[in-house]
Amino acid sequence: MVSWLAVSFMIMDMILGIFVPAGLLLYFKKKYRLSSFPFCIGCLTMVLFAMVLEQAVHFLVLQSAAGVIIRGSAALTALYGGLMAGVFEECGRFTAMKFVLKKKQDDPHNALMYGAGHGGVEMFILLVFGMINNVIYSVMLNMGKAETLLAPLDPVRRNTLQQAFNTLEETSPFMFLVSPAERIFAITGQVALSVIVWFAVVKKRKGYLLLIAVFLHFILDASAVWIAKTGVPVFAVELEILLVVLLTVLFAKAVWKRENAAGQPIENLEKNSGEGI
Repeated sequence: MVSWLAVSFMIMDMILGIFVPAGLLLYFKKKYRLSSFPFCIGCLTMVLFAMVLEQAVHFLVLQSAAGVIIRGSAALTALYGGLMAGVFEECGRFTAMKFVLKKKQDDPHNALMYGAGHGGVEMFILLVFGMINNVIYSVMLNMGKAETLLAPLDPVRRNTLQQAFNTLEETSPFMFLVSPAERIFAITGQVALSVIVWFAVVKKRKGYLLLIAVFLHFILDASAVWIAKTGVPVFAVELEILLVVLLTVLFAKAVWKRENAAGQPIENLEKNSGEGI
């Protein structure tokens, strides 16, 4: 049986997966009088570059002879995964900002709106779609109807689903509080990375900022995978993610202060923002 407390936390995760991105959209829209367009472009770019193009490359690489070697090594898995995430997401971010958001480059607050969309859609997909099956499976298990799901499956898929059931029953309810915390860290990092890449686009000859964004993204993903595979406690993984995100935020803040045309901090630029469309 799955704890009903665990089910409650799963449902809470789904609610946060909807309201955190929506809340950021409304907050930036109202505070800086921005259009929703950069938010939508952030969502679309994340889906296209990270969930379509990157996954297509993973399919090709990981099914190859090289993929066998990569999957057999925790270090190579971490390096490969971190590099692919950094390259695809940051190049996608750069492309969207340079070409699709060309007419929005006059206001750097659009970087915040874009980042909220880029990280927000990831949070929505992972927490909402990711928890739907967990909630359904948990309710079926608690109602004693697990066999209804298992009966029509072949032995391989039946065994896989049974393992999923076992994991749900054995997982502490409080582990389901880790996912929203990690997603909040991640969306904060996505906003910070968006600021860095924004100035790489707007300030010509600042391409090194794109390389720094790729590197920071690489460090975030690769180190998290590596630490997780060493079997350390989950809180250690989340602490590492938080530290890298804080580093990224501090760097983004420094870039903003140095590169924005008015030389003003973020808060003082509000009065210069144009009306949303």
